[in-house]
Amino acid sequence: MSTKSFLHEVMSLAWQFVRKNGFTMSEALKCAWANMKLKLQMKSKIVKFYFQKVDGSVREAYGTLNEKLMPAIAGTDNRKKNDTVQTYYDTERQEFRCYKKANLLKIA
Repeated sequence: MSTKSFLHEVMSLAWQFVRKNGFTMSEALKCAWANMKLKLQMKSKIVKFYFQKVDGSVREAYGTLNEKLMPAIAGTDNRKKNDTVQTYYDTERQEFRCYKKANLLKIA
């Protein structure tokens, strides 16, 4: 991913947080950068991170996007993509999960 496209994705995500979640631009940029850093780390290894669930509780998760650490995916995915959530493979529960990008609290 080039630097220009990476920065474009960060800014697009930040503006999404401002429009849909009522964040200030400062809060939105911090959250967007955290989401991008987490996504990059998960592509290479298992990462521990925290996010707030919809019910308000905080969840500790160990996830990855590294294809070597996930099971093989069979079939086609014809579902509509949702830009507000990040999917990941939960290594503790051995299944795919997702969280709302705006609810990411921190990367451990």
